Amino acid sequence: MSPNAAGQRRVHRSVAAGLPLAVLAALAVSGTAVGAPSGDARVTRSATLADIPLGTFSNSLLPGTVDDDRGVDLGGIGSDIYPAGRKGEFWTVTDRGPNGQIKVDGKKRRTFPVPGFDPAIVKIRVSGDTVKMLDAIPITTSSGKAVTGLPNQEGRDEAPYSYDARTPLSYNPNGVDTEGVVRAEDGSFWLVDEYGPSLIHVSARGKVLTRYVPEGLNLKGTDYPVVEALPAILLHRKVNRGFEGLAQLPGGDLVMAVQSPLSVPDTDAGEASLTTRLLRFSPQKRAVTAEYAYRFDPVNVVDPSEDDPAELKISSVVAVGRDRLLVEERTDKAARLQVVKLSGQADILGDKWDDDTTAPSLEQLDDPAASGVPVLRKRLVVDLGQVSGLPGKIEGVARVDHDTLALINDNDFGMTDGPEAFDGQGRLLDSGIETTVTYIRLPRGI
Repeated sequence: MSPNAAGQRRVHRSVAAGLPLAVLAALAVSGTAVGAPSGDARVTRSATLADIPLGTFSNSLLPGTVDDDRGVDLGGIGSDIYPAGRKGEFWTVTDRGPNGQIKVDGKKRRTFPVPGFDPAIVKIRVSGDTVKMLDAIPITTSSGKAVTGLPNQEGRDEAPYSYDARTPLSYNPNGVDTEGVVRAEDGSFWLVDEYGPSLIHVSARGKVLTRYVPEGLNLKGTDYPVVEALPAILLHRKVNRGFEGLAQLPGGDLVMAVQSPLSVPDTDAGEASLTTRLLRFSPQKRAVTAEYAYRFDPVNVVDPSEDDPAELKISSVVAVGRDRLLVEERTDKAARLQVVKLSGQADILGDKWDDDTTAPSLEQLDDPAASGVPVLRKRLVVDLGQVSGLPGKIEGVARVDHDTLALINDNDFGMTDGPEAFDGQGRLLDSGIETTVTYIRLPRGI
C-alpha cells in the first residue's frame, strides 16, 4: 500500500470514528425522484445527500473547530465534482462554508455563521437515490491547523461578520474559498480559490503544499508557502468571482477558469462584459503557460429570465480530450455546456490584454474577434435549461462516460440571504434545498 493510500485510510477511519452511528445511518436516507425527459438530453438518475450536522462533520475531522453550527447541515460540496476511479464514486469539494448577506444601514455585509468551519475535500458514492459520504479530508496549513474559509485581506476582500451581521470577525490570510478540485496521479489534489484568485496544491491528506497567487497580491502571514506565479491582471477579479472551474488535461496540465469578466479598467466594465479568461498551468514548470479569451453567450440566451450580464459565470470546466474542454456557462437558474478547443494560436498570455493600462481593455471590447483577439471557438453540447428534473445552481460537472454526465448543485448549506435566515435563537431556518447528484444522458455524446 502506498503512503498516500494509507493516509487516506487513516483520514477515513477518523471520520467514521467521529460520526455517531445515527449520522452514518442518515447517509442511507433516500433522496429525490428522477425527472421526466425533455428534449434530446434526459435525466437518468438523481441522488441526494442526507442531513449531517455541520458541527459533527467538522469536529470529527479537526476537533474543536466548530463550537456552534447554528443548526446548519453539511452542504456546499457541490462546488465541484471529479471522478474518483470507481463507478459512481467522485471527489467533491466544499466552498468557504455557510455565508450570506444582510443589509445594515443600507449596506450589505458578508456573514459567516460558522466561522470555524474548515473547507474539505469529500469523497462520495452515488448509490440508488442516495449520495453517501465515503471519506473527508480537511484542508490544513503546514502546521496542521484549519485554513478556514474566512477572507484574507482587508480592503480587497469583503469584511466578515457574525451570523447577524452585527459583530466584525477577523480576516485570516490562510482562508480559502475553494471551488474546483482535480486529483493528480500521485494522489495529491489541485484546488482553485476565489479569494486570490489562487491555484492550490494540497497533499493527499489535505495539507497545503503551495498556493499560487497573482503577481503583486502581497499575501502575508500564511502558514504555508505562497508563490506569486499568476498574471497580475487577475488582481482585478470581481469580489467573489475568482477561479471557479478547474480541469486536468491528459498529461497533467491544469486549466483554470475565471468565473466572471475581470473589472478592467473598472467595475462598470466588468459588470457589462461578456469576455472572461481561461489559464493553462504546468505543474512541472510551476507556471502559467497559456491564456485564452472566452466569450459568453448573451445572458438572455443562457437564461431567458435574466437581463443582467453580471449574472453570467463559468462554474465548471472538464477535460474531454487532449486539448478540448467542456465549459459550463450559467446563471443561478440556468446553464449551458459548450465545447472549446484550446490552441496555440488562441494564446494571449503576455499580450497587451494582460496590461491593465491597455485601452480599451479586453473586457471593454464589444467584439473582441473584430479587434484581433483570438477568442476560443465553441460548440453547444446541451442547454440544461431545457432538461427537466435538474436542480438550480449547478456548479460541478463530471464526465461519467462518452454520453453521460454527472452534475452536482451547490445548495449553499441551506442558507438564504437576509436576517430571516435565522430564528430568534440564532438557529438556521433551512431553505430546504438539498445537495443532489444528477446524471444526464446526451444522445449524441460529446
